[in-house]
Amino acid sequence: MRNIPVELSKRYIDEGWWTPDTLGELLARGLAANPDTGFWVHSAVRPFSGTFHDVEVLARRLAAGLRARGVGPGDVIAFQLPNWVEAAVTYWASSFLGAVVVPIVHFYGRKELTHIIGTARPKVFITTEHFGHMTFQPDLCADVPIVGLVGDNFEDLLADEPMDGELHTDPAGPALIAFTSGTTRDPKGVIHSHQTLGFETRQLLENYAPDRGRQITATPVGHFIGMVGAFLIPVLEGAPIDLTDVWDPGRVLELMESEGMSIGGGPPYFVTSLLDHPEFTDAHMSRIKHVGLGGSTVPIAVTRRLADLGVHVFRSYGSTEHPSITGSRPSAPEDKRLFTDGDARPGVEVRLTDEGEILSRGPDLCLGYTDDTLTAKAFDADGWYHTGDIGVLDEDGYLTITDRKADVIIRGGENISALEVEELLLSMPAVAEAVVVSAPDARLGEHTAAVLRVREGHQMPTMQEVRAHFESCGAARQKWPEELHEVADYPRTASGKVQKYLVRKHIAEAQ
Repeated sequence: MRNIPVELSKRYIDEGWWTPDTLGELLARGLAANPDTGFWVHSAVRPFSGTFHDVEVLARRLAAGLRARGVGPGDVIAFQLPNWVEAAVTYWASSFLGAVVVPIVHFYGRKELTHIIGTARPKVFITTEHFGHMTFQPDLCADVPIVGLVGDNFEDLLADEPMDGELHTDPAGPALIAFTSGTTRDPKGVIHSHQTLGFETRQLLENYAPDRGRQITATPVGHFIGMVGAFLIPVLEGAPIDLTDVWDPGRVLELMESEGMSIGGGPPYFVTSLLDHPEFTDAHMSRIKHVGLGGSTVPIAVTRRLADLGVHVFRSYGSTEHPSITGSRPSAPEDKRLFTDGDARPGVEVRLTDEGEILSRGPDLCLGYTDDTLTAKAFDADGWYHTGDIGVLDEDGYLTITDRKADVIIRGGENISALEVEELLLSMPAVAEAVVVSAPDARLGEHTAAVLRVREGHQMPTMQEVRAHFESCGAARQKWPEELHEVADYPRTASGKVQKYLVRKHIAEAQ
């Protein structure tokens, strides 16, 4: 765990940012206050229609079933599921039990899953036999005591009678471990407490527009912000939950028309894919009133386009470690909302080092990583998180991200480690050297570009060969290179280090 200065902890408690509530207690109050609120899953393979009460009963039955099997406060419950009702059931049940939940993005492959299960050592793992490119692999969870498969034995874990109440645990203790790809070879395990997650949920809700209406959630619930946006914020607000397990712009447009739904934002692709769809009409446009963009590079062209169409749009900046660092309030001037990443969120402090690196701290900052070495590198003794991002602050305190120290590609809101992709490329016989950088992507913000130096006597690998290699290695498809370039050599410093910023610049200019 990172060091949290005593004076900071006291301030967060005195200001009411940290409360004595556990997530189970917060959820129980919200569900009790809004039992008849609707809960829908818009899925071709596993649809659901019900109420908060219906889902809470299932969650309490699962909690009772797991409790009877010896699961309780502090135990780890992992799940790898699409945006299905069983994901909510598992998350809410975990919270009622005071357990530590580990959501896993459903498109993570064998490589990532091996690392996550080995690191988190869950007592329970809930998944499904097959969805998209995800297939259950029993050998990966041979050491997990309780494994539930949706569509198979999941229902066997449900007790006949729901569990009453919630099991109390330390609100300052771990509530969630979110694994995120970044600068390391393997996903990093980010630990959040009931206090940090509770604050994050409340402050996000306070910044939401009250008239935004029914909104569909497509961000994977295995991802931090998808989980918070789907399973916590609506419960505290009493707002309907609408999930979709596949992002299909045409289907979303149908739902906007038939159900009167809208979208609230996320990575730019979720918005631009609707605007560019041939069936998009003025009637659809009238339902998009407020859009918050983040989780990926946000092109000014996108924010300007939306503003010109009459949408109230703003940008925000954060990470799994520190979910809400900056973001523009609804009342912020338009130029701040469109062209900066906002100012510091409530309770958050931001400062820049002499080199321009962004440092942050606040009530929603995580407790650290599962790897103590990574924690020591990223957090200092004064409680500051060293983000690895470079930015500038204007005279009004609004932040604009200008670059990254870390070699991370943010593709549609998902972090991809350049180092991991490079290592996979270097395991190909023809590749002598591999440099992986981000390339601009009009839909996703960024995608992965691989620049290769080929061994003498070998041919440059084709895209088909690269894809086949990555599939054989078990890497998630989002990590597969989407551009290939061959070079005789790279731009280098006097010491021989590749100047990645020049590689990135050359690729961007060639688009």
